[in-house]
Amino acid sequence: MSPANSSSLRPASFLLVGIPGLEAAQHWVAIPLCAMYIVALLGNCVILFIIRTDSSLHEPMYLFLATLAVTDLVLCTSTVPKMLSIFWLGSREIEFHACFAQMFFVHSSSLVETGILVAMAFDRYVAICNPLRHATILKFATVAKIASLVLVRGLAVIAPFPLLLRRLPFCKVNVIPHSYCEHMAVLKLACADTTLNTSYGAVVTMLVVGLDGMSIVLSYVMILRAVFSLPSGQARLKSLSTCTSHVCVILIFYVPGLFSFLAHRFSQNVPQSVHILLANLYLLLPPMLNPIVYGVKTKQIRTRVSRVFHVRAPERHKTVAAERVFLENNSQGPQGLVLEQ
Repeated sequence: MSPANSSSLRPASFLLVGIPGLEAAQHWVAIPLCAMYIVALLGNCVILFIIRTDSSLHEPMYLFLATLAVTDLVLCTSTVPKMLSIFWLGSREIEFHACFAQMFFVHSSSLVETGILVAMAFDRYVAICNPLRHATILKFATVAKIASLVLVRGLAVIAPFPLLLRRLPFCKVNVIPHSYCEHMAVLKLACADTTLNTSYGAVVTMLVVGLDGMSIVLSYVMILRAVFSLPSGQARLKSLSTCTSHVCVILIFYVPGLFSFLAHRFSQNVPQSVHILLANLYLLLPPMLNPIVYGVKTKQIRTRVSRVFHVRAPERHKTVAAERVFLENNSQGPQGLVLEQ
């Protein structure tokens, strides 16, 4: 089909259904989704503020965590506001190019996040297997280069998705049975051969996401080998404890994604409403839980958060401690007073 004919069959906008089958109740579903979004915004902004203002946290792990927080903010903010407007205001229409832009930000953010998780796994590997060379290997400039490479890779790999879709005619209905412009949901509306699009999507899933997952698994196999070779059980536990937060973040990201992927592949056995809900949770669970996990599991961040929100509490404790010492010294009698002099 010629470009002119293709552009003439391009709709001015699409209509997002929301959650098919739950249209009457989706305004109630929006309440927990909105709460999760608020928690994600607050949590990631707090993480960024703490890492930015505390120079002791300007280390590779925390710099990667800051990059992860920015990615999570982009991931959920590119979809949730529009999603809530659909659920609460019935604002289903999304402009053609805005739909493609949303698709690009959603999928590129997901791919950037997998790359950051790989970089964080490499950081844990170096910290445990080569602790003496950790500062030498992962300098600030090296961390910046890794983060830039992950970002460029995510943008470059996902850019063909909207470009390949844009060349297709959309002569079917312009209703997307989804809460946001997901690639496969939009692709099903095209009335042309989509083999190239589906093949490229399969290659990206298998090569990029598959390689990232294998890299993370390989890193932790080597980490476990190094940890269990330590002579002391306490040293093993201490080494493993430094990885718990990262492992939790990996599971939070990959498990919902795996369920969403399986639901899509076996959609004939899964209600469409369940599939869409899983896809929505996939966008919200990691941004919401990642800062909570690192805030609870990482002592430095936990301490810094307590200082931010309880500024006067330490000062009060110091005052009470000083008064207690003064009373104890004065209660020692004349000898104590002589010593004080």
